[in-house]
Amino acid sequence: MRNGFRILFIGLAFVVAAITVSSCATRESAINDLQNFSYELRDNSQYYTVKKWKKAVNRFGKIRKNISRFDYTAAERQRIGKLEGDCARYMVKGAKEGVVDKVLGAGGELQGILDALGIKM
Repeated sequence: MRNGFRILFIGLAFVVAAITVSSCATRESAINDLQNFSYELRDNSQYYTVKKWKKAVNRFGKIRKNISRFDYTAAERQRIGKLEGDCARYMVKGAKEGVVDKVLGAGGELQGILDALGIKM
């Protein structure tokens, strides 16, 4: 009986440790997703078609929604802000080239995102 409690206690400790590690990894992975998306836009957005821009805007919205689920330190929020600004800059460049206008039309999701970030076109 005593051995059973010990095994149960060790099992519970393992589960708590696993949850703690996975929540930190998930929080950091949300930032990593944004960073990878920023790199993707930097390297490839000049070649995007209308279809790819639609996917990019949807992906950006999903990444931002995922990030909003977590609490971050001031340094992490600053990093997130910089990465979101980078993404917005590439999207504005696409909008200036007229591609995004064809994707979203007036009042689209991209304009809402840019307004929320304080970027006027």
